[in-house]
Amino acid sequence: MAISNENGASGAHGRLSAQQSEVLFEVPPRVLPRRELGEFARELQEQVAGGRPFCCLITGDEELRRLNLQFRKKDYATDVLSFPAERGAQALGEIAISLDRAREQAAEFGHDAAAEVRILMLHGVLHLLGMDHERDNGAMARAEKRWRIRFGLPSVLTERVRE
Repeated sequence: MAISNENGASGAHGRLSAQQSEVLFEVPPRVLPRRELGEFARELQEQVAGGRPFCCLITGDEELRRLNLQFRKKDYATDVLSFPAERGAQALGEIAISLDRAREQAAEFGHDAAAEVRILMLHGVLHLLGMDHERDNGAMARAEKRWRIRFGLPSVLTERVRE
């Protein structure tokens, strides 16, 4: 598992056996609506992920940079990373989201940070399902747009990617 605490223990290991998606927060309390984001994760699990649970870590740029370097050999913070589970696993995998990036993008696109985290969570789940906007001729963008409309979310992440 990719997401781990400072002791090296996985944030999702053992938690996903409950068959319910979970959102882990490494951000101060009251920064985000925790209960609502947990409920949104469970909606994604049921409606998008076919009932398969996933774990989502909401953290900062420093941790996303570390994970991006460790797993993708890219030395910069990014907004969301997805770590699919091994084939045949009951869990879908893990997502890490940078609240720092989410706040900046929310300000840039005119909505709040919680909405941006939801957008990034949806985007990450689609990646966990095997979609790849860099190689799929727009299939992920179309799927993301349909789900965004269904969930009442602001503009689709893949529509915002700059060349």
